[in-house]
Amino acid sequence: MINEIIKDAEERMGKAVVAVDNAFKKIRTGRAHPSLLDPIKVNYYGSETPLNQVANVTVEDARTLGVSPWEGNMVPEIEKAIMKSDLGLNPSTTGNLIRIPLPALTEETRGNYYKQAKSEAENGRIAIRNIRRDANNSLKDLVKEKEISEDEERRGQDQVQKVTDKYIAQIEEHLAAKEKDLMEI
Repeated sequence: MINEIIKDAEERMGKAVVAVDNAFKKIRTGRAHPSLLDPIKVNYYGSETPLNQVANVTVEDARTLGVSPWEGNMVPEIEKAIMKSDLGLNPSTTGNLIRIPLPALTEETRGNYYKQAKSEAENGRIAIRNIRRDANNSLKDLVKEKEISEDEERRGQDQVQKVTDKYIAQIEEHLAAKEKDLMEI
């Protein structure tokens, strides 16, 4: 019983860390990376489709992304979607290739992106603490139903806390790496 609760909590906490990592990918650093365009959806024959499913996204150099649509008639739609996104990018088109130059980050934008990264990390920590609370409540329910003793509950809560500490430390490491990326010129 206790091991199942801890295993479930650990699995959910792992997913919370993955969610934070995905949020960090959307925060751009000074370098071009294809995952920057992951949140962009394109109108593809009436349905909103992720950009990477209608075009090939490549890194041309450190500050330029290239987008090659698989269908030539998608070029204007992709351009429109990139401009409408809140990423602040201005694509330029040559034939069927869309180039997206990434502007250099100013000190102010770096600070704003770092604040955003800290906010995402805090959301991840909150999610992990909520999972810990759920696990501890499950342990308390088992005690009420007299399926485990109070000593077993206490040991289970200690194990849940160790797992919680491990995953919060992972989020802290990822935040430190993102901060290093952002502050690098």
